[in-house]
Amino acid sequence: MQVITSKDNEIVKNIRKLKDKKYRNLNNEYIIEGIKLIEEAIGEKANIKTIVVCEDCVKSNEIDAKVLYEVAKYNCVYVAEKVFNLITDVKTPQGILAVVSKNNDNTKIDYSEDLIVVLDGVQDPGNLGTILRTVDSIGLKQIVVSEDSADMYNPKVVRSTMGAIFRVNVIESKNIKETIQEIKKHKFKVATTYLKTDNTIYDIEYSKTAVVIGNEANGVSNEVLDLADEKIKIPMLGKTESLNASVATGIVLYEYVRQKLNKKL
Repeated sequence: MQVITSKDNEIVKNIRKLKDKKYRNLNNEYIIEGIKLIEEAIGEKANIKTIVVCEDCVKSNEIDAKVLYEVAKYNCVYVAEKVFNLITDVKTPQGILAVVSKNNDNTKIDYSEDLIVVLDGVQDPGNLGTILRTVDSIGLKQIVVSEDSADMYNPKVVRSTMGAIFRVNVIESKNIKETIQEIKKHKFKVATTYLKTDNTIYDIEYSKTAVVIGNEANGVSNEVLDLADEKIKIPMLGKTESLNASVATGIVLYEYVRQKLNKKL
């Protein structure tokens, strides 16, 4: 077994570049890290380009033999611990990461789905990843993200998705206003979160609806608000005026789930 020991190795240098959004876009690749994400990627048949394993973690039996058996079926390379520490993005790495091709072949919105989630300028990587995980949890297969939102393939976002990134199609909108207008042409109503309204999330029906979640600090942009058919807020009984973007998204989406389940009764 050959072990890479130099930080100047081409494979190592290319992986380090993928920490930068510019190179992720240029190569159409991103990094996933940790045993669970690797297993999810294999199970979902993601396009795995390279798997990197820390030699010392194998020696110490930190990585299960069954996982090592599976990763051996791919282009798998082993590196010394000092090299792995240069490419890892976490403080306590599990000793395994992979380079994966982005799942962005399909850039068109699927209008057969009953609900479309649109993110307008969501900046926090943790929020973005958690929202993608929530979208996956209710069975949706796509999400629309404005160009000024955080990078969906940022390592922190990818970790936060807990594997949902392999199942949900991420559609990046170059012009969020035009995208919303196109959605409306397909007979979807647009519901935006907005604090200055009397309507709550319980006052609308979510069939054929695009739900827009706005920026953490400023909310939904004015150009999108102008296109909204419904403006809704989460009713709160305490003194807090607003919620974390990912928490708010979860509350809104599970009202959609509640309505859908009630229709089956």
